[in-house]
Amino acid sequence: MRVRADVVARLRAAGCVFAEDEADLLLSVADGLRLDELVARRVAGLPLEHVVGFAEFCGRRIAVDPGVFVPRRRTELLVEQAARFLRPGAVVLDLCCGSGAVAAVLAESDGVEVHAADIDPAAVRCARRNVEPRGGRVYEGDLYAPLPPGLRGRIDVLVVNVPYVPTAEIGMMPPEARLHEPAVALDGGADGLDLARRVLAGAGDWLAPRGRLLLETSDEQAGTACALFTAAGLTPSLARDDDRGAVAVLGERP
Repeated sequence: MRVRADVVARLRAAGCVFAEDEADLLLSVADGLRLDELVARRVAGLPLEHVVGFAEFCGRRIAVDPGVFVPRRRTELLVEQAARFLRPGAVVLDLCCGSGAVAAVLAESDGVEVHAADIDPAAVRCARRNVEPRGGRVYEGDLYAPLPPGLRGRIDVLVVNVPYVPTAEIGMMPPEARLHEPAVALDGGADGLDLARRVLAGAGDWLAPRGRLLLETSDEQAGTACALFTAAGLTPSLARDDDRGAVAVLGERP
């Protein structure tokens, strides 16, 4: 108990709001020799997930390497909405996959074919550890560019968590994200929707008839995002989870 109290005190002094919970997690993953090193890294400002090497997501532990975008709890809404449309034989693509958290969970569904892609080599390495043991495939490249041609026109569920923080707001993000996650996973351009526009511009070539595109966004961006879906020929609807601060646009191809 004394060791735990010391860890809690160090974390609290460093400004960790959930010091007790973090201390318990650090104690659970560390042997005695590593505990001080792990606590020191957390006190220095590294995200807890980078310190312990995983993030809790949809009740699973998803491997997260240093420098890789940490999956947020709000993104669980995308998984829950995507799961509504999965049927045996469905083809799923997790675009801008980061650690591959979404693809890893969806790949556990019976009879689905799951693919994922990201432009960041570090994220791709991490995603392969999470997704490929579950039977999915992960590709490295810019949006649709690395996908095999055989997927064109076959994707039933396209799940996308593009970077959507407006460039001017990056500096206001918590240091954990701003300093330790890649800018390519955060910066969405002037209005936060630059990557969303590119995804929508290419979606028609890759979605199957009646295919669905699910996009995480912010409450402030939701109206503009819906208009972009409509302009791309997709019928939009919104899903929200206020408890998790989550908003997703769902679009169906005719």
